[in-house]
Amino acid sequence: MYFFLLNLSFLDLGSISTTLPKAMANTLWDTRIITYSECAAQAFLFVFFISAEYFLLAVMAYDRYMAICQPLHYGTLLGSRPCVHMAVALYGSDVLYALLHTANTLSLPLCHGNALDQFSWEIPQILKLSCSHAYLREAGLIVVSACLFFGCFVFIVLSYMQIFRAVLRIPSEQGRHKAFSTCLPHLAVVSIFLSTAMFAHLKPPSMSSPSLNLVVSVLYSVVPPVANPLIYSMRNKELKDALKKLM
Repeated sequence: MYFFLLNLSFLDLGSISTTLPKAMANTLWDTRIITYSECAAQAFLFVFFISAEYFLLAVMAYDRYMAICQPLHYGTLLGSRPCVHMAVALYGSDVLYALLHTANTLSLPLCHGNALDQFSWEIPQILKLSCSHAYLREAGLIVVSACLFFGCFVFIVLSYMQIFRAVLRIPSEQGRHKAFSTCLPHLAVVSIFLSTAMFAHLKPPSMSSPSLNLVVSVLYSVVPPVANPLIYSMRNKELKDALKKLM
């Protein structure tokens, strides 16, 4: 669990460092310019960190499933070597995924200017600037990505259905409480990540406006990375005692 939390912390730090420093610099220097190379770098890194975090949350759901539903096999099936193999496979496939998205999107000809109505680079904003017949390749990649992300969502849901069935069969109330407490932080992180991302990209067109789109983009790119360390830190007894003393 702590190995995956270390990776989650790295991805949170990376995702929030991709967009915020440039946005803060633009605000302080009163400029709205981003170079093409900065745009490409931000595109690749943002897609990489956000998608890797989502895939990692699916892997963490499997980790929780094995810890609760198959505890006797947990050390064998999820030892240090299998965890490293999963992490390498996750990062390797995600680099390829981010490269495909970035190269495909940046190769589109822009027919409607070069001004993004956003504080950071985003694929939907680039598609609005491209020619109407040119973004079909990227649209196909987005459909494949949607299927992939939906598959991960189904995997997380099925894992927790098995977890809840196993927990409800535990005879002691203390055992059920302990099992639920190990799952609640992960469930909270998944809920925040999915709710903010779905609201940002699946909201009806009637709710779209430049100011609202800006607020929503800040919401889903900033809130999950900031909230995740706080959520998992609340499981630390020393930190909770210090917080109670402070309050």
